[in-house]
Amino acid sequence: MSISILFGYILLGLTLAAPIGPVNSARLDKGIKNGFWHAWVVGAGSMIADAIFMLLVYVGMVQFLDIPAVQIFLWLFGGFILIYSGIESMTTMKSFSFEDARKRDSLTKCFFTGFIMSISSPLSILFWLGIYGSILAKTASENGTGDLLIYSSMIFLGLTLWDIFVALLTTSLRRYFHSNILVSISILSGISLIGFGVYFGYQGLISLIQ
Repeated sequence: MSISILFGYILLGLTLAAPIGPVNSARLDKGIKNGFWHAWVVGAGSMIADAIFMLLVYVGMVQFLDIPAVQIFLWLFGGFILIYSGIESMTTMKSFSFEDARKRDSLTKCFFTGFIMSISSPLSILFWLGIYGSILAKTASENGTGDLLIYSSMIFLGLTLWDIFVALLTTSLRRYFHSNILVSISILSGISLIGFGVYFGYQGLISLIQ
């Protein structure tokens, strides 16, 4: 197990968390109006939902990962989801409007805002099934099933680092906050997602041909 591989999975976690969508919109909104902890707790709620999805995929699919047909499907499906998400990240920009004065929300309310946004999304399970399922297939085919938990932890670490980054961005740098920052993040994240998607799709096609 190399450091570069672990870093790659952390980067993937960061990439998956970065696209500007409902949860990141809520993070930014709560952070700018209420501060660091409110932004962080929104992300924490979302990560709990993500962890539930990851656990469901892990428990339900790990026993089937040695089947070549399953690995090919996960490579191709994961590649499609990643490319689609990357294109959407770059082409769909959210507009933000923040009120200068507003009643301070409770941390509990912020937590459940992030959790419900993620757990109730009809695309979340397909998103994690495609992407995380592909990662399980890749790890199992290259390194066996022994390191799956470690690589999964690296993805979750990437999600956590992004949550902290957004919370810091909306508090320490709120006076310099500008919509162009969001556009730049969306473009960079989209390019990374497409790159991962092309790689996954390529691996799937190679496996299919062989």
